[in-house]
Amino acid sequence: MAGSAIGLGNIWRFPYLVGQNGGAAFVIVYILACIVLALPIFFAESIIGRRGRGNTFGAMKKLAPGTRWKWVGLLTVLTPVILLGYYSVVGGWSVDYLWKACTGAFANDPRGLFGGFISKTWEPIIMHTIFMALTALVILLGVKNGIEKFSKVAMPLLFVLIVAIAVYGMTLPGSFKGVEYLVKPDFSKLGPGSIAAAMGQAFFSMSLGVGTILTYASYSPENESMLDSGIGTAVSDLMFALLAGFAVMPAVFSAGIAPGEGPGLVFDTLPFIFNQMHSVVGAAVSILFFLTVLVAALTSSISLLEVGVAYLSEEKGMSRRRSTVILALITWAIGIVCSLSFGPLSGVKVIGLSFFDLLDKLCSNVLMPLGGLLFVIFVGWKMSKADVRDEFTSGGRRNTRIFGLVYFLIRYVAPIGIVIVGLTALI
Repeated sequence: MAGSAIGLGNIWRFPYLVGQNGGAAFVIVYILACIVLALPIFFAESIIGRRGRGNTFGAMKKLAPGTRWKWVGLLTVLTPVILLGYYSVVGGWSVDYLWKACTGAFANDPRGLFGGFISKTWEPIIMHTIFMALTALVILLGVKNGIEKFSKVAMPLLFVLIVAIAVYGMTLPGSFKGVEYLVKPDFSKLGPGSIAAAMGQAFFSMSLGVGTILTYASYSPENESMLDSGIGTAVSDLMFALLAGFAVMPAVFSAGIAPGEGPGLVFDTLPFIFNQMHSVVGAAVSILFFLTVLVAALTSSISLLEVGVAYLSEEKGMSRRRSTVILALITWAIGIVCSLSFGPLSGVKVIGLSFFDLLDKLCSNVLMPLGGLLFVIFVGWKMSKADVRDEFTSGGRRNTRIFGLVYFLIRYVAPIGIVIVGLTALI
């Protein structure tokens, strides 16, 4: 679950959203969104998954037989397919930057390198294809031999490297302004759109509302502490996002790059840090870093693909191999259009947005909050309180004292918060 949560949402998306939405004030709202909104949704998904012991569609059908709630499960099968369509494009960027690190492309000033790459036609598509192939390969290996083993090695390595990068970045000339940007809030820069973006990032980063947590929870043992899993995942995700902010923003100010630059911020900034290091050290660290970024991207992408694979395998009787190939091809095709929206299709806009940005907004501000809202309503108002208590407390053996607060957050606070901020995003 931590592997699913920690990924490009932390390294790539969080820093540029901080840059676009006023720095420290956005960080504060994001932290509150993680605690008040993200954790209750995490628990709701976990309760459905472990109680229903199935994919998102099957679990809802089992827990509410003869009702329309099963279609909520189907919605959260479709959402991760859309999300992975554009997420895999960014994953492809990490493949390309690992290759650039290995070939010494950062030896000269790398600023501007990113814009030249994504505007091309074939290179980004090739890298996107490699990333999707790697994702499918891990899924084919299964849950324990593929997903779990992969995450257990990748996550500790990623934390060590991001701390090292953050420490070094704060030693660069002019980097203190970047630290100030992250710790001194200016609430005058925080508008309704920024609040909506913070909530969307909490959903995106913790993989909520798309069925990934629900699917993984269906694989977890009954005696596992749901509270420990939720807090462990949320704290790991939040810590890593903040560390990524301190790894990127000081370097952004040191390099003279605008903090609100957008999706290319990390890919322009981190190579600049590596370029400032001793040549041998910089080359080694850049290879290790982008290798780990790729691994982090994969731990999230495999969780997104696993949702649909579980559905096709369990509900349609398809083999795991066939399910994986079909869904990988669908997301690969969506990703091609998203990739081209930075190059040949950059002039094509839908409601003023490129295809890549349109899918990002659709998932982060509409589909993921909608999925999360329906999950908390189902647990808070459809399931019996006795069943919810039984699942959350592992049959009364764990976390009985905290259950009342968690149930209140699921039933009242999370739905109201999601609706308010969701309406703000739409307006």
